[in-house]
Formats: sequence, C-alpha cells, structure tokens
Amino acid sequence: MLLWLFHSSSPHHNSHHMPSAFGCFCLDVFLTIVILSSFSNPCHGSCNQLDRDSLLSFSLNISPPLNWSSVIDCCVWDGVSCDGNDQVICLTLPFKGLHGLISPSIANISHLSQLNLSHNWLSGSLPAGFFTSLNQLDTIDLSYNRLSGPLPSSDSLPIATHTLDLSSNHFNGTIQSSFLQPASNLLSFNISNNSFTGTIPSSICSIFPSVQLLDFSSNDFSGEFPQGIGNCSELQVFRAGFNHLAGLLPDDIYSTVQLRELSLPANKLCGSIDDRIVNLTNLAILELFGNEFTGMIPQDIGKLSKLERLLLHFNHLNGTVPPSLMNCVNLTTLNLRVNSFEGELSTLDFSKLLQLNTIDLGNNNFTGSLPGSLFLCKSLSAIRLAGNRLEGQISPDMLALQSLSFLSISNNSLTNFTGAIKILMGCKNLSTVILSKNFFGEAMPDDESIVALGGFQNLQLLSLGGCRFTGQIPAWLAKLKKLEVVDLSQNQFTGSIPSWLGTLPNLFYLDLSSNSLWGNFPKELTELPSLASQEGGDQVDRSYLELPVFIQPDNASDMQYNQLSNVPPAIYLGSNNLNGTIPGEIGRLKFIHVLDLSNNNFCGNIPDQISHLTNLEKLDLSGNHLSGEIPASLNNLNFLSALSVANNNLQGPIPSGVQFDTFSSSSFDGNPGLCGSVLHRPCSVQPGSSHPLHPPAPEGSREHKIIFGLSFGTSFGISLSVTVVTLGMLSRRKISGNCFFQF
Repeated sequence: MLLWLFHSSSPHHNSHHMPSAFGCFCLDVFLTIVILSSFSNPCHGSCNQLDRDSLLSFSLNISPPLNWSSVIDCCVWDGVSCDGNDQVICLTLPFKGLHGLISPSIANISHLSQLNLSHNWLSGSLPAGFFTSLNQLDTIDLSYNRLSGPLPSSDSLPIATHTLDLSSNHFNGTIQSSFLQPASNLLSFNISNNSFTGTIPSSICSIFPSVQLLDFSSNDFSGEFPQGIGNCSELQVFRAGFNHLAGLLPDDIYSTVQLRELSLPANKLCGSIDDRIVNLTNLAILELFGNEFTGMIPQDIGKLSKLERLLLHFNHLNGTVPPSLMNCVNLTTLNLRVNSFEGELSTLDFSKLLQLNTIDLGNNNFTGSLPGSLFLCKSLSAIRLAGNRLEGQISPDMLALQSLSFLSISNNSLTNFTGAIKILMGCKNLSTVILSKNFFGEAMPDDESIVALGGFQNLQLLSLGGCRFTGQIPAWLAKLKKLEVVDLSQNQFTGSIPSWLGTLPNLFYLDLSSNSLWGNFPKELTELPSLASQEGGDQVDRSYLELPVFIQPDNASDMQYNQLSNVPPAIYLGSNNLNGTIPGEIGRLKFIHVLDLSNNNFCGNIPDQISHLTNLEKLDLSGNHLSGEIPASLNNLNFLSALSVANNNLQGPIPSGVQFDTFSSSSFDGNPGLCGSVLHRPCSVQPGSSHPLHPPAPEGSREHKIIFGLSFGTSFGISLSVTVVTLGMLSRRKISGNCFFQF
C-alpha cells in the first residue's frame, strides 16, 4: 500500500511527459525509511578495503568532487552506509549535480543493496555485467540522468531486486525476458521516458507475479497491448502512455482488481471502453486520452466510486454522458474534450461533485444552456466548455466559484456580453478568460466604470476574438494592469489604436487583426515594457495554466501551451485600415518574436531599425504601399524564419545570403521593381546607376488575408515530446505556421 501512496501522486502525462520530480522525491523518502529501518547495527570500525578502493575509483570518474578521503573510514562518507560487518551496503547520492560516467569499479561492492544516483547528470552506458555483479541489490534508482545505450547484454536483474527505476534517461534497445527473469520478487519497475523499442514483454506478469507498479510510458514500444496483465494479481499502477501500442485492450486487464491507476494515453488503442471496466472498483485514475476509442462511456461508470481522474479526451467517443458518472463523488478532474458527445448539458446534475477542480468538455456537441448545477462545485478552478452548441447567458450563480481561475466558453452562442463582464469580474481569481466567437454583433461596452474597483485585477489572458463586436477598443482594458495576452481579432472595431495600450506593464501579446481600425501605428506601442526591455520580459508570469492550450484540437500529439510565458511575444495589426509610415521607434521592441502589419495602407520605406529586432521570427509587411529597397540589414535577423513583403511598391535587389536564401518567391511577389535570383529576375544595372532597370512599380494590390489570432489563428508551439516537461527550459519558442489555435 505504501508503494501506491507515493506513485499515485504523479501527475498525468501531457504529450511526452516525464514523471514528476515530486513523485520521485517521495520515492526517495520511502526508500530512506526502508533503509534506515533495516539497519540494526550502527556503522563502526574501518570499512572493507575493497569497498573503499572501489568507491574511490568511482569518484574519480565524476565531478564535482565528493569530498571523500582515503584516510577517513568510508562508512561515514557522504551518501555511504555500512552494515555491522563494515561492508558498504548503501550508496545514495541523489540531487548532487554529478557529471561523468558510472565506473565499472562499482560492481566490486559486492554487498551493495541500495543504489540511488538519481537526479544527476551522469552519462554514458552502464558497465557490462553491472546488474549481475551486484547480486544483492534490493533497490536501484538511476532515474533522471543522461545514461544511454541498451541495457548490458547477457546481464540480468539481481534476484533480490524489489525496486528498479531507470526512468528519464536515454536508454534504448529492447527489453528481453532474460533480463527480467531472475527478479521474481520485483515490486516496482519503472523505465519510463527513455527510447526503448520493440514490444512490452507479454511474460512480465509471469516473471513478476507480485509486482505493484509497471511504468513503460514515454518510450517507442509498439505492437499490441501485452497479454497476460491479469496475472499481475497485486498490480496497482500500470502506465504505458505515449508509445505506439495498437489494438484492443486484452480481456484479462479487467481482472486486475487491485488496479488503482490505468494510464495508457497517446497510443493507437481502439475499440470500445468495455463495460467490464467497472469491475476495477479500486480505480482512482483512468487515463485513455489520445487514442482511437469509439462508442459510449459505460452506463455504470458510476460504480467506480473511488475515481478521482477521468481523462478520455481526444478519442472518437459518442453518445450522452451517463448520469451515473455524477455518482463518482471523488472526481477532481474530468476531461472529455474533443469527442462527439451530445445531449443537453444542463440535464446533468454536477452538484454532488464537490471535489471537482477541473472540468473540460470542450469540442463536443453538447446543447442547451450553461449547467447551473456546475456552479455548486465550489472547488472548481478551471472550466472549459468551448466548441459546443451552448446558448443563453452567463448566470450570476457563477459568482459562487471564487476559486475559478481558468474559464473558456469560446465558440458557442452566448449573448449579453455586458452582463457577462459584470458577473465575471466578481470572480476575483480569474486569470484566463476566453469568450471568443460568442455575442455576435453586440456592441462593445466602452464605459470605464463597467469594470469596478478591484474587478479583473488578476486577469492575465483575455480573448474576445471573432465576436464581430462593434464600437471601439474598450477603455476599461487600461485598468487591467496584469494583462499579458489580449486577443480582440476578427471584430468590427473602428477608431484608432489607443495609446494607453503601451502603458500596460505586462502586455507582450496583442492581436487587433481583422478589424476596421485606422490611423497611424502608435509609437506608444514601441514602449511596451515586456517587449522593449529584459526587465519587463522577466515580469511575465511563469506559472502553468490550469488547462493546457492546444493548437489542433483533433490530435493529442500536436503542439500545446502549458504556460503563458511560452506564447511568442507578438503584435498583430494585420487586415485593418492603418496608414502612415512605420515608425523607426519600432526598433525598440527587441524581445518581440512576431510582427504582422500586413494588409493595411502603410507607406514609405521599411525602417532599417527593424534589424534591431534580433529575436524576430516572423515579419509580415505584405499588402501595403511600402516603397524603396528592402534594407540589407534585415539579413542580421538570424532567427527570422518567415518573411513576406509581397504586394507593395518595393524595388531594387533582394538581399541575399543567410536567412534570405531560405525564403521563397511568394515572399516578394507583387513588387515589379524587385529583382534577384529568387524571382528569376536579374538585377541589370545601368552605368552610373545603383538601381536596377525596371518600370515603375504600380500600386500594390492588396489581397485581403484574414490573420487568425490567439483564439483562432497563427500558431506557435514547442515540441511535444519528452521535452514538453521541460517547457520552461526551452530557450526559444518556435513558429509552427498558420494553424487553428484552439483554447
């Protein structure tokens, strides 16, 4: 039972997820208790000479130095413990920042029973015979390192082994039954987050009949789901998500009645969710998202009274949600997103789900009004009902959800935006509000008093795109000083861009595209602190969103954002009626990644100062009336991966080399005065002239191109692989092209 306690705390995987450091830390604590309780004799005397020499040899291969001394008894060295006979039995050096290789000399410590080198930077392969030589090992934890290569050939686990954790390394190759065979008493086997291939051995439960935890997740295993799991009569946790497993779930899995976690996300499993799943009455976690399951949720799902997390999103499930699900009173997370569920949502009685923290029913076919019983779940912090066919208004009953932080009801048919704003600003903890594609054609309230004192003071993301709002950009936004991301795209706003937008201290993403705004590019926008200074950018909140944001809602393996700080800093002003010149002050936005001024009426030259935007990844100036030459200095934009200056009045040679050699002719089309190899138009120069001979450029044609914004548009992301867990560690955010960005 203790084994279940520390493993069940691991969070579910988000598209190549690593197990949580917290869960492994709990494992370390548990093992420490076991180790300490097993010692009946204190360490005394001098340690065994061979053990000491072997430890010293081990230390020579790693850094930083371990401060071990050959003069001092090795039984008192940091991380070393001995038994009553002065034999080294325990080597525990987790979280020491160790680099280097594991020396073969460690295999000479013949009485070693506990080995924990986890959470370091050790690399290379394991020495040959590593496991066989240490035949008294009870616990082996090498997790969270950079160890690589296949497991040593002709090697096998020691018969005494109870716990093996090789997770979060770079191991590869297949898992042979011969490697597992001797360890018949194994209780915990974790090889997650590596690159193992082949099939999961079907004999594993015959070899480990008493195993309690099996974790194969985040590897490259293929083939069908392994048969014989039912032989693991004590199995409490089975994880095999983020692999390439296919086919049906085997019948015998429904006989593993001790199972408390079944986690199989992001595979190619198919068929229906069998009614026999309700036999697993101890289930607390059921994760089947990102597969190809069809059919309905079993009608008696409510028999799983211990269920805490039910994640079935990104499948092909249909039908109505069984009313019995509301009997799962311990539910904290319910995610049915991106399926084909239907029915009137307000007929479901959520009132008994008092532990419910997160609910995601987005991208289905639910009808009716917002369910009033949901507002009785006062523990809710995140709600997503986006992409359904809901109608009506936001009820004042939502004010009961004082813990609510994330709300997305976009792409429905809600009405009365003014009333919605007055209600929602009373939910003091709201940080993310996504109401896009609702309230069609309503007037945007501009009264500054609509946001009362203290309203929306924690709001960081506001998305109101695609509502076809009329009026002007609302002045009450100026009061929301924590705003970081604002999407007002695809509306019918008129007037000029207000200068006060440049005073919002944390704003780094602004989308005003596809409106009817006029006037100049306000120079105040070039002073946005989060885009103009390192200090301002450092103020961006690094916390995780309660629900991830996906770019393609029909594919679990696509890009996602788990943090606002991973959204690329950007200004989208495309498809408006802006005019005048592009100010040279735009060069102040040194931390911007995307600048889109396309399909406006800008004139004059392209400012040379754009070359100062050294983090720029996308620049779109197409569909304007710009003239002159393309500044050669733009070649200094080393991260520029997308450029368009098409349909302007530009002339002269197109810069060559570096980034410009990667752009296609479509980036420059519609400028008859431009020349260069990419256009197959040579730059013939008249004597005494520095410009090519071409007829004057006609008025640039404007192809109206809708620029989709944060809710429905240009998408960015970071690789959803094992590195998704290291979102905060990625140094750059990559542009993945124009995709539908779904909240």
